[in-house]
Amino acid sequence: MRVDKFLNAVNIVKRRAIAQDMIENGVVKIAGISVKASRDVKVGDVIEIAFLEKSKFYQVLQIPEQKTIKKNESHLYYKEV
Repeated sequence: MRVDKFLNAVNIVKRRAIAQDMIENGVVKIAGISVKASRDVKVGDVIEIAFLEKSKFYQVLQIPEQKTIKKNESHLYYKEV
């Protein structure tokens, strides 16, 4: 699954357009490297999102099958590291 779709599907960001904008501005990194929106996410990847004051890290636990998931199920797909 593409990184922009993953961020939207598991409710880390509200809209895919926001995820794409963050990626274009170099805010989203995997393994310390800025990624493109088309980069595939794999189980075990650690996604870093550099906010203004601090960075947040999310470890991918599994890839969702559906386009969107319920907010109360998002803990099954990633955990904050």
